[in-house]
Amino acid sequence: MFVKDTESAYKILEIERSASDEELKKAYRKMAMKYHPDKVHHLGPEFQQDALEKFKKINEAHESIR
Repeated sequence: MFVKDTESAYKILEIERSASDEELKKAYRKMAMKYHPDKVHHLGPEFQQDALEKFKKINEAHESIR
């Protein structure tokens, strides 16, 4: 119940469990650039809010794996 699910963190970052630190870093940067809220500000506040939520999940996934 209180155990973090690291398997979903790997799915969020689209990497395998056996990924190296370099691969983790690269995947995190790729996903962060893709879903950064500042990258979609021209699409309107609705898209920016969705991007913010995804960006938070990406950060949480990166922290739980690291």
